[in-house]
Amino acid sequence: MNISSAAPLRRILVVDDHRIVCEGLTLLLERHPCNKVVGTAATGTAAVDAAQRMRPDIVTMDLSLPDMNGIDATEHILRILPLARVIILSASHTSEHVYRAMRAGALGYVIKDAAATELVEAVARVMAGGRYLSPVCAGVDIEGAVNAMPAQSPIESLSAREREVLHRVCAGSSSAEIARQLSLSPKTIDTYRGRLMMKLGVPNRTALIRFAIEHSLFPL
Repeated sequence: MNISSAAPLRRILVVDDHRIVCEGLTLLLERHPCNKVVGTAATGTAAVDAAQRMRPDIVTMDLSLPDMNGIDATEHILRILPLARVIILSASHTSEHVYRAMRAGALGYVIKDAAATELVEAVARVMAGGRYLSPVCAGVDIEGAVNAMPAQSPIESLSAREREVLHRVCAGSSSAEIARQLSLSPKTIDTYRGRLMMKLGVPNRTALIRFAIEHSLFPL
């Protein structure tokens, strides 16, 4: 019996800002006769638009994307397509990243240096109604992240204005420049920056920028 006719195709959207990665993932995923990559996207906004048009069953989502990070893109997509399954595919596996991904609604988290078979297994697992975490992420309490509704993580506690100031700090703008851009005083911007460092537990501006990049709050 033909396998492809015995089971419905899994329609997959691949999201990564590197074209060679998208092409490689497409070849890898389509080795399985039940998988069909229906599109790719290189930015968070493009991923949301593509999901709305193509209505995939599965989305493989990079975390570090231009214009909208993978966590935010995941939340947008799941508001449009609540039955879609999102699998985060990332080079980073800090507990903060995994925690935020699960809270956003992702059902899988695969590390980019994992064996190719791991992503294929993750797709099969989430399509069957389960969850999948790379073994290196096994210590993260998924049920606690999804169901227990613990206190906000430091990143989730940031206000929209704090995120905006953080983005501009990471872009290299001085307090005076940010003040002009946002029609605020330099002293107010310094207050926001100090509040950001306190909330995120970092000692200085350099560490603040490093934290933002490591946690996909600012694209490289």
